[in-house]
Amino acid sequence: MEYIDINKKLWNQKTEIHYNSDFYDIDSFIKGKDSLNPVEIGLLGEIKGKRILHLQCHFGQDTISLARHGALPTGIDFSENAIEKAKKLNESLGTNAKFIQSDIYKLPEILDEKFDIVFISYGVIGWLPDMSKWAKIIKQYLKPGGEFIMVEFHPIVWMFSYDFKQIEFNYMDSAPIIEELEGTYTDREAQIKEKSVSWNHGLSTVIDSLIKTGLSITDFKEYNYSPYDCFENTVKIDDRKFKIKGLEDKIPMIYSLKAVKG
Repeated sequence: MEYIDINKKLWNQKTEIHYNSDFYDIDSFIKGKDSLNPVEIGLLGEIKGKRILHLQCHFGQDTISLARHGALPTGIDFSENAIEKAKKLNESLGTNAKFIQSDIYKLPEILDEKFDIVFISYGVIGWLPDMSKWAKIIKQYLKPGGEFIMVEFHPIVWMFSYDFKQIEFNYMDSAPIIEELEGTYTDREAQIKEKSVSWNHGLSTVIDSLIKTGLSITDFKEYNYSPYDCFENTVKIDDRKFKIKGLEDKIPMIYSLKAVKG
């Protein structure tokens, strides 16, 4: 079984649990809560009327939030269940987001458009094996002068064991990480146990892939907190700011990047 099939089975199951979780708080979202965080809002700037391609969108909260900010977004995800949920949510809210079910690497087979912005956010690139191929996809979908904007968990976070007590995984790119874990980040007691295949990508791999494909990086920052309480042993510092207990201010937890297509 290929990694796509393994991970799709996992995420089709995760979608139902996530959609109904307090973590994603769908009720507040329906009432108008913005799912985007200050970091990405600041990077995106004024997006009214801009065409945005949102890769690995899960069930579409951030994509719909982009639409609420006035953008014309298209969300992509490989999970049929996630895209079905996204479409229903978009329709019920009357927002103008579009959603397409596709593996990112196969997207050029079904989508032939150019966008002002390509956007990704939080916990997505680790499900992809090839950053060079990923960067080429991003470039392909940007119009000249278009921007790529990403906010992602820092690769240092993925080095640690799940309880953050020891270094367990490689920082640098290495063999795929094959696991079978119970629960999910929204509910560690959830009745789900499926195999997953993921990869750690160091900053140099990500940044060099974008540079080599011809994109110009114009902004890069690291942050010592996570806007989501999705890890073990966290402590809340402020609204939408969580750190690892005992490692406060010692490790970066997310990073942001902006690049431009010439």
